[in-house]
Order: sequence, then structure tokens, then C-alpha cells
Amino acid sequence: MESISVFDMLSIGVGPSSSHTLGPWRAALRWIEELKERKQFAEVRGIKVDLYGSLSLTGKGHATDIAVMLGLTGFDPVTFPIENIEKEIDFITSENKLKLNNELNVPFIPKENIIFNRKFLEFHPNGMTFTATLQNGSKKSSSFYSIGGGFTVKEERKNKKLKQDKFAKFPFPIQNGAELAAYCKAENKSISEIVLENEKSLRSETEINEGLKKIWDVMLDSMYVGTHTEGILPGGLNVTRRAFDMNKNLIGEHTYNGADEWIAAIRNTKVHFRQILKWVSCFALAVNEVNASLGRVVTAPTNGSAGVIPAVMLYYMVIENHDANFEDVRKFLLTAGEIGSIFKKGATISAAMGGCQAEIGVSSSMAAGALCELMGGTPDQCLMASEIAMEHHLGLTCDPIAGLVQIPCIERNAMGAIKAINACEMALDSDPAKAKVPLDKVIATMWETAKDMTSKYKETSEGGLAVQVNISDC
Repeated sequence: MESISVFDMLSIGVGPSSSHTLGPWRAALRWIEELKERKQFAEVRGIKVDLYGSLSLTGKGHATDIAVMLGLTGFDPVTFPIENIEKEIDFITSENKLKLNNELNVPFIPKENIIFNRKFLEFHPNGMTFTATLQNGSKKSSSFYSIGGGFTVKEERKNKKLKQDKFAKFPFPIQNGAELAAYCKAENKSISEIVLENEKSLRSETEINEGLKKIWDVMLDSMYVGTHTEGILPGGLNVTRRAFDMNKNLIGEHTYNGADEWIAAIRNTKVHFRQILKWVSCFALAVNEVNASLGRVVTAPTNGSAGVIPAVMLYYMVIENHDANFEDVRKFLLTAGEIGSIFKKGATISAAMGGCQAEIGVSSSMAAGALCELMGGTPDQCLMASEIAMEHHLGLTCDPIAGLVQIPCIERNAMGAIKAINACEMALDSDPAKAKVPLDKVIATMWETAKDMTSKYKETSEGGLAVQVNISDC
């Protein structure tokens, strides 16, 4: 059994895409590690990067080439100052050289050394091959696959056994929803309590809290930055940021300084149904407008769906419980992370494999189950909420216009957040024992739907809105 940590499912990175930006960035860093392990790094005299399938078809719109160059330069996507991206890329393109791992100058012309291949590799739609030309003229290649959520693997999965051994000490190894429910019942614990025990087998509780606090801080910051930044998103579609005006209209005359005072100000605004809908949408739109502009967000479980979980958590804080604190955030993130890992193990969180149901659908399901726990739901009700949320995202396609994570991606986060809240409320008013569709069955259905879905609706921009709406229309 391959177990997955919450910190794998919720990771800090840079937009606009976990599979097309964050994954290739991490793959480049892994390739550098390989070169060093094989004592080949100092011998490198040239570099070529081949992008395949979905990485090629929507790579420009997802900044895959930019991510690859930043990774080859050795920058960490978690800590790299995003305001420096343009400067670093300008240096490479103007000087026609790249400082590999910030150590070794190598000739590099992006238009020649990063090759977009339309063909698909068999193992996964998001394939890439790094090739180094060594001092003696020999070439050394290594292929990686970005499988969604920032995860990167090699076809042979050499590290899979190591990861299984690492997580073998989980006191509650979980493969599916039924096993999670059984542990909760046997131990008389909530989902978040079960997950916390697993995480404690990997790191101290202090480290867990610090890690989750950093994740929430980035989530909150992306909502705050998104609601306080106006203008046009980059990429050529000329999409106007909407969260700024929505926040301005909703907040009214209330004044504040910083995110904490902003939360307090929202709590003092009207909370009629229309305002609630608008606030939740505003939070979600804000995150994904930041994501679309290569900003820092939390992959949850992907960048394209990064707005759902923070929007639903902030909804709880400003609408449902004005006394909510970090303990609530911790429960929410632990529960959401575990639900996401069940989807990853039972299906996919990659839009290139499963369409947008694998991104927005999964994020909505994660948020619904996590909110349900905060609202007092039983573990069975939490899993029911997750099932309801996914059931009504089944078949959702991934068809981004111009390959950008903007249309329809940004709005879909708002819709996913609203669906999550609705699914939670329906589950709280239901008896899970009478449910006709268990979570594991909807996950299996999602995977079958993914396999049956034509490839043009899987993040290739070859179908749906991506071909019906021309970039000139925008």
C-alpha cells in the first residue's frame, strides 16, 4: 500500500499549474540530483528538454518552459521570490546561457533547447525528457512524468519501494474510504484525529502544526493578495481580475490593515444568501487569479483547483464560526488532505488523465468532507459529503482556452466551492446508512469516466471551449 502524507497533497508552490508548472520545475531539480549522483554534473556542456503530450499542447499557456528553466537553475518553487521570475528568465533568453543549479554555466537558447513535441509518451500524458551532452560528446537522458498535484515520477518508479517503507509505520494505513471509516469507528476518532496519528509517525506534532500553519498562511495570503490586486491577467486573453471589485463592493465602508483585520471586517458585513455566495466566489476567484499570474498558491490538490479549499475554510471562519482558530484550520486541512489522497490512490488528480473532474471535482470533495467535520458531522457524514460533491462533478472536462489556467478554470473554483458547501449541508441533514452511493464507488466511477473520456477533453486544448472560443474572441 502506498500511503500519502497531507503535506504531499497540500504543498506550497507557484502557479499556474501543478502538473504543467510545478511538476516540471520539480522534475528539473530531480534531474540535477541524478546528474550529481552519477558524477556527471561537472561534465555537462549542453542541455535539451523535450516536452511531450499535454505538456507540449498547453505548455506555453501553463508556463512549462519557464518552470523548466527555473528548475534547471536550481531555484526552489516553495521559497523562490516570484517577483524575480521575469528577471531570471530575461537573463537566460538575453545571454543564451543558463547557470545549471546556480553552479555551472551552460549554453542555452530556450527556443532551441526546449522542444514541444505533440506526440504522447505511453506511460502518462505529461511526459518530459532531459538530455545532457557531456564533455566527451556522449548524451545522457532521463524521463519524468508529472502525474498531477506537483507529483513527479519515473516510469520505473525506483523510489516507490522507499516511499512504501517510509509510510509503512503509519498506524492507520488507508487505501480507501471504507478503511478510513472503519478506523474512525474502531478508534472512536474523527477523520482529522486518525490522520494526525499517521502524520505523527513521520514528524513531531510541533512540526505538523508549523507546516499546516505555513500552508494556511499561503492560502490566506493568496486570497488577500487576489482581492487587493486589480488589472488584466497575463497570457493574451485579456481576462480582467474580478476579485478586487467584488471585495470592494462587498466590504463597503469597512476599513482594515492586513489579512487578519480583513477577516474581522468581513464578519461585520451583511450575510444574506446573496452576499455569502458572492464572498465565497470572491475568495475562490482571488486565489486562482493569483495562480494565473504565476503567483504563490497552495496546490490543493492541484494549482488549477487551488481556490476551492481556502475559500471554503474562510467561509467557515467569516460566516459559520467567528471564533474559529488554528485548531479548526488544522482539522480542516488534515481531513481535506486525507480525502484527496484517497482519490489519488483510487483514481487520479491529473486533468491530463481525467479531465477537470480530477481537479475541481476532487478539490470540491476534499473541501466538502473537511467542512462537514468542522460543522459537527460524523466521519460517515464527512465521507458522504465528499461523495455528493464528486458525484456532481463527474464527467467535467478540461478544455482551457489557449492552454491558460484562466477560462473556464478560475470560475470553476468558485462553483466547486459553492458545491462543497451545499454537499456538506446535504450530508449533515442525511443518514449515511441510507446512502445509495458510497465514496469508494464514486471514486471508481470517476476513474472509469476518466478512462472513457476522449483525450481532447483532457488538458490538451483540442476540444470543448478551447476550440469553440478563439483567442481572438477574447
